[in-house]
Amino acid sequence: MSALPTPHTTLVIDGHPNPDSLCAALARSYVAGDPRARLLPVRELDFDLHMRLGYTGRMPIEPDLADARQAIRGARHIVVVTPVWWRSTPALLKGFLDRALLPGEDFRYGDNGRPEGLLAGRSARVIVTADTPQWMQSLLPDTRLRSLSQGTLAFCGLKPVAHTRFASVNKSTPEQRQRWLREVEQLAAREAARLAGVRRTPADASAGGHAGAAFRTSPGGDTRADGPLSPVA
Repeated sequence: MSALPTPHTTLVIDGHPNPDSLCAALARSYVAGDPRARLLPVRELDFDLHMRLGYTGRMPIEPDLADARQAIRGARHIVVVTPVWWRSTPALLKGFLDRALLPGEDFRYGDNGRPEGLLAGRSARVIVTADTPQWMQSLLPDTRLRSLSQGTLAFCGLKPVAHTRFASVNKSTPEQRQRWLREVEQLAAREAARLAGVRRTPADASAGGHAGAAFRTSPGGDTRADGPLSPVA
């Protein structure tokens, strides 16, 4: 795997086990929109995804996992692309995060027991695909994977953690999925410009919202930090 070209880089973590999935295509589209982004398909890494010692001991860090950990530390913005399976992430992604984010290096507990994230100074976005329709979100817990965004990424100090959700995948048409891919590529370009410190035009601001934008919902996805993606019919 290639090294990160500069410290001003986005790391795109593809957590889907299937390279032919919509998640994999979305991850590639994000990288296509940001020439300084690196794609990290977790399924291609050679590592043991089981925490065989729990937190009672430290397992050896395999070369691929060491490279991924270095990539996380070298990135300013981390994008995680994952499906929602049983209101959680695939075991592949969960195992990767278990092994890649370690106590004393990525988070720690103070003397008073309060956790402290050690990856502060980085932002994140979670891109989710799901079959659950938008109107059912309020009826089902964790459809936005707060366990990932808040319980893992924010816990380790990343903020803000933005969200984009595409649903319902099982009811979507090929045209709609192509539109989602274009939207993610456009989103990547906007976020790359923000990381590079490029001043946004009024047209960009009206299309993308602002850093303090609240969660919004559209047929294509829901996001924070940049508002909704480009309009979806």
